[in-house]
Parts: sequence; C-alpha cells; structure tokens
Amino acid sequence: MFFEKIQVAKRYILTQNYLLAASKVKLHWLFVAFLLPLTILIATLSTAIDSEAGYLPVRTIINDIVLPSTNPQKNPDETFWQTGEVRVRDTLNVIFNRMTIRDKAALKFFIYNPETSVLNTHLIPGRNIDAKIDTNGKLLYLAYELPDHQRLVAKLTPDGFKVNTQNPALIKREVFMSLTIKSSLFGATDEADVPDRIALKIADIFSSEIDFNEDLRPDDTINVVYEGFYHNGDMMRVGDILAVEVVNRKKVHRAVHFGKASSKYAYYTPEGKSLHKSFLRSPLEFTRVSSSFSRGRYHPVLHRVRAHKGVDLAARKGTRIKASGGGVVKFKGRKGGYGNVIILQHRNQMQTLYGHLSRFTKDLRKGQTVEQGDIIGYVGMSGLATGPHLHYEFLLKGVHHDPMTVKLPKGIPLEEKYKREFKVAVSNYMEKLKMLNHNTMVASQ
Repeated sequence: MFFEKIQVAKRYILTQNYLLAASKVKLHWLFVAFLLPLTILIATLSTAIDSEAGYLPVRTIINDIVLPSTNPQKNPDETFWQTGEVRVRDTLNVIFNRMTIRDKAALKFFIYNPETSVLNTHLIPGRNIDAKIDTNGKLLYLAYELPDHQRLVAKLTPDGFKVNTQNPALIKREVFMSLTIKSSLFGATDEADVPDRIALKIADIFSSEIDFNEDLRPDDTINVVYEGFYHNGDMMRVGDILAVEVVNRKKVHRAVHFGKASSKYAYYTPEGKSLHKSFLRSPLEFTRVSSSFSRGRYHPVLHRVRAHKGVDLAARKGTRIKASGGGVVKFKGRKGGYGNVIILQHRNQMQTLYGHLSRFTKDLRKGQTVEQGDIIGYVGMSGLATGPHLHYEFLLKGVHHDPMTVKLPKGIPLEEKYKREFKVAVSNYMEKLKMLNHNTMVASQ
C-alpha cells in the first residue's frame, strides 16, 4: 500500500514537469511566430527604399529672379528731422554739409540776414541745431540754442523764412543721482550722464574739504539731488544742487542748499555751518600736484637744492586760474624765476602768489579788487619752468605755508533767525539722501 502511494506521487510529479515544459515550448514558438513576419516586413521595406533611391533622377533647374530696383522712387512729401552739435571751428557751411542740408538759398539767407547773424558770429561748441529737411536736402525748419535758454527758430513759408526768438516754457523737476567713483569725478558723472556743470558744482561746494584730484578713491560714493529744467521731456538745463553727500575714504561730507541761489554762501552742513571758506584749497579745477611744498627740493632748472615755498599744480597751457580768496592785486608782471606772476593781498595779513603764467586776464591791473573765484590769469611756463604748471604760494604774516594743508578759516554759522526754517529744509533733504543711500546699498548687494 505504501509503495503504491509513492508510485502515484511520482506519476503526478512527472506529469506536472511535462506540462510545464510543454507550456515553455509553446510560448517560445508563439514569440518566433510573432517576430518572423515583422522581420520580413522591415527587410522588404528597406530593400524597396534603397531600390527606389537608386533610381531617383537628378536635374538642375535654373530660374530667372527679378531683383527689386536699387533706385526707389522718392516720396516728395517725406521729411526728415535731425539734430547736430556745434563743434570747435565750425561754420554754418560746415554744419550744413555735415547735416546733409543741400540748400544754397537757405545758407545765403542765414549768412546775410541780420536776424540770424548769431549763426555766423556766435556759434558755441556744444550747442544743438535742430533741422527739418525734405528728400532733396531742402531746409524747412531750423532751431539753434541761444544763451539764457532761448531758441532761434526759422520756418520756411511761401514767402520765405520767418525768423523769431522763442522762450520755451520749462518744467522744473528734482533729479536724483547716485554715483560710484571708479577713476575720477568726471568719469563717474559721465557714466551716469550727469552734466559737467553738476560735477564742477560738487567740487566747488567741497573745495575746502576735498581735493577731487588727489583724495578720491575707487568705491567712494556721491549722492546728489539737483534741479533739472525740462521742455517736451528733454532736459534743457540744470539749476542748483539741492543736497549732496560725498563719502570719501569712509568719511561722510554733506551739504544742503539754503538761501538765495546766486549767493556764494548758499551751502551749509546739516548742522548749519557755512561751507564757504575765505580761501579755496586750489586755484585750479581738477589738477594734480606735480611738486609739493618743501624746505629743500632739487631744482630741475638750476640743478641745485633750494626751498620750494609753494606747490606746483600741473595743468595744460591756458587753463584758467582763479583767485583763491577775495583781495587786492598787489603785483602783476614779471618777477625773476616766477616769470609772469600775480600777488594778491588778502585780509588778516594773508597773501597768495601765482607764478609761471602764460598771460594775465584782460584789464587786470595793480590795485584792482578781485573776488574769490574770479579768473585772474592762465597757466603757462614762463620763467624757470620745465613744463606748463601753476606755482602757487600761501603766505601768512610773511611766512610761507603749504597751501594744501594750511588750516583755513572756518565757515560762518547760520544766523539764529533762520534756524527753524533751515531745520525743516534739512530734514527734507536728508530724507532724500537717505533714499538714495538705500537704493545704492540695494544695487550693490
């Protein structure tokens, strides 16, 4: 009995193995049956494509293409506007040629008409000329910037050109600018499209605090709020600086405008101290010190050691020289190695000397009173000089001092009666500078 059960179990196991093997064989043949037609189809298509590709005809087709005319018809009603800038040594004829104004009749009119004589005698480099012409270069309209923000306008009418002077209505706006010094003040203002007049004004305001040639360093910052006067969206001119902040070598200098715009005493620190000093630190704008104050210097012409009782400010020949303080012309003429020289006598037994001049300001004479900032002469190399520069001396009670380091008189503080009004103005300006500072910090992050 026991052996019978074993035999049955063996038959059962063998039967299961047989069925499993049979199923595997069946699946194998099913896979082969599916794959074989697909392989035949691919091979057939490949053969057909290769066969057809080998019998495709190759042909070269040449078509004639009609090119558009290179001489399009001009529209006689079409006009063009352009703006030109007056350059040094320009004449009206040169400007017309540069602006492709081919109108001899118009040129003749502007040359001989008394109303447009300014276009022949007072063309100022940097001023703009706006012109409207037709397709043949005929002038239809011309406008030129005159002094005092006026415009000379000439319009072509059936009776010829009609000329008049216009005073465009200007809209005053406050302009906010943040500058970062990379190389120089002018470099920073040029990059930000800030007018040169603003750059010069900034230097003038802090002239007794900062030497803008020697003291500025990369990454110094300037925040400034100034007036801009606009016409049809274009800035026609700039006005006063209302507030300015200069961070130089991590030291903060601030100034706010208060009082009459024309006053030399219009700028104060936020604490109410006038920034106007009795003397300018340098009588030249944007120069470099080429030879410092010294008790013993090797003279480049005399070839011996001698005291250098001033500073040499290198500048191009013809650069304007300003009176560093108000005073009286004590001497004007030639003086030994100084060449052409001017000596000014100031209050409190102070004197300033300006040497090696190329020429003096016209009509300047001994005994004449001059104000701080007045032009008294021009840089040259007269006397014992190896190149164009200004030799500048500062004397107090007959003793020479270094003009670049001598302590200058402090500014006059604001009068008590103006302090309340000044405090309100300062609060307003400081908020605006604070806003510019915030924007600068965000931009630098």
